[in-house]
Amino acid sequence: MLLALTTGHKVGLGIVALIFIVFALLSSFVFPRRDPNYPGKRLGLFLVVVVLLTIAELAAVEKFAAEPSEAAAGGETTTTTTTTTSTTSPAPTGDAAAGKAVFTSSGCAACHTLKAANATGTVGPDLNKALPDKDAAFIHTSIVDPNAYIAPGYSKGIMPENFGTQLSSKQIDDLVAFVYQSTR
Repeated sequence: MLLALTTGHKVGLGIVALIFIVFALLSSFVFPRRDPNYPGKRLGLFLVVVVLLTIAELAAVEKFAAEPSEAAAGGETTTTTTTTTSTTSPAPTGDAAAGKAVFTSSGCAACHTLKAANATGTVGPDLNKALPDKDAAFIHTSIVDPNAYIAPGYSKGIMPENFGTQLSSKQIDDLVAFVYQSTR
């Protein structure tokens, strides 16, 4: 999951963690050398600082490691939370049998898991799990504009962006039909 975070989020998490670690090291090695009774009479203050640092670390994880729900500026990974159901658009019109051949010949099986194609790739999302509630239009967009929606746990730019120009309209329609029918 850390690889899927933006640089800013990694830096934010790192800074908060570094503060916590520095305090822990100082409390373990430096402060007891200066004052053998550390924390001694300041036990209450020590506990307050520990609790505040723990809360800060948890808040940082909650803020920086959460999946963004809106499009982020500057080319960062985006994730939307809207789901498109198969009732909002008609079923695909392509030939699913021909689409299976496109799936195999275009290298989709190397990156995606899809039972109907005996594909077990793990670079991209498991289509059996990611697409059952998605309609044909969503699948089409995911092929021709793969960065329009980034599945949780994945980063922008993993899927090639040239399928919209590399494949013919018929091949794309066939591929959409195959994936759509295979994930129902």
